[in-house]
Amino acid sequence: MLTRISIGALLLWIGCVDLRAVEASPPITNQTAGLRVATFDVDATPPVGGMMAYDPVTNKWDLGLRARGIIILGAGQPIVLCAVDWIGIGNEGHDAFRDALARAAATQPARVTVHVLHQHDAPDCDFSAERILKEAGLEPRQYEGRFQRQVIADLEVSIREALPCAQPITHLGLGEARVEKVASNRRILGPDGKVRAVRWTATTDPAVRAEPEGTIDPIVSLVSFWNGEHPVAVLSYYATHPQSYYRTGIPNPDFPGIARFLRQLAVPTALHVHFNGAGGNIGAGKYNDGSPTNRLVLAERLANGLRRAWDNTRREPIIAADVGWTVEPVALPTAKHLSIEKLEAQLKGNDPAFITGGGVSKLAWLRRCQSGHRIDVSCLRLGRARILHLPGELFVEYQLAAKAERKDLFVAMAAYGDYAPGYIGTAIAYEQGGYETSPSSSNVAPEVEGVLLGAIRKLLRN
Repeated sequence: MLTRISIGALLLWIGCVDLRAVEASPPITNQTAGLRVATFDVDATPPVGGMMAYDPVTNKWDLGLRARGIIILGAGQPIVLCAVDWIGIGNEGHDAFRDALARAAATQPARVTVHVLHQHDAPDCDFSAERILKEAGLEPRQYEGRFQRQVIADLEVSIREALPCAQPITHLGLGEARVEKVASNRRILGPDGKVRAVRWTATTDPAVRAEPEGTIDPIVSLVSFWNGEHPVAVLSYYATHPQSYYRTGIPNPDFPGIARFLRQLAVPTALHVHFNGAGGNIGAGKYNDGSPTNRLVLAERLANGLRRAWDNTRREPIIAADVGWTVEPVALPTAKHLSIEKLEAQLKGNDPAFITGGGVSKLAWLRRCQSGHRIDVSCLRLGRARILHLPGELFVEYQLAAKAERKDLFVAMAAYGDYAPGYIGTAIAYEQGGYETSPSSSNVAPEVEGVLLGAIRKLLRN
């Protein structure tokens, strides 16, 4: 009997054979022989009865959740970029993903980056929180990791099977376009400079929706890898919370996943991998009242931006020497309100709010930080492009600052890496109030701005 993995291996082998038979690759020269890209893609949809971040799974939708990415070969040790349609992967869960993908690709975890798109009808992953709850004799709920570990195992197999199918890369494509009527800032400030309203990703109040878009990055950035005239992979970067509506009990990739699917249909020879940028304080609330029909509207608007960025793409030759990987480990300052003693007392008291409200993940994060844990901030150099990889629900100001730092380069950013820090605001945002920088939402201190901007500047100057 063919298993789930063996079927995948057979299809991948057939795909490799077909590709070699049908597509005539350009001649491989000494300059291009070393640079190759392999793609991987697995189903990351939890089964009926499984637990998502908020609710158990009751049914399936037409589109499931994916975990997909690329492996860049030939520029030193392999580099792995992975995006997952989950709400968050944090603490030891994030470590486990990076360790497994590094093992499969025969590289170091420091050369692996794993991000989520942050859809809300999707699983959570935090093996530290799972362990803490089980050691306390408590039900791990959404942190139960059996399914998550199966996805990690599937990714390992998929990467190993993808490596023999890696294609030579001769050109890099870079393109940008403005996305219209999707993103808006969630934080509405009053005359006193304080947050007077939060424009949630689904906003029913027409007066709040009518407020200006506010500070956003309206640009979607596309990075594509080409084997001659054939696109191998397309990576896209756009900053916004991805919700149209949720709490349905049905796992789905929401409007960014639909937009990605539409572009996959339009350019079927390349794997399309979407990353959420610094969208912690960004959502679709100005253009979304939560009506289910808006999911398609938002998806088509994002897909339109992706199409125009594809049409605007300019290709340039690339060789292995044009590719580099730099890592800056940082110690993020923990929020002053966090206390191991208080969190452990809530755990021992079986406080329902602590268990269901993410307190256990905060406890795991604080313990890790106090033991000296650092988070890797990394930068991928691709010719004149720089792709930054950062943790948490990062505010868009970090992305805008990175682009302003190197206006001479093509700069894109993927946030929502290690999810444990929660929201990461700017220093002034912690003085302004609001949901995102409240004790329930942010696990870092205002000094985080200096730490991350320092790392970003250092990486972009290399």
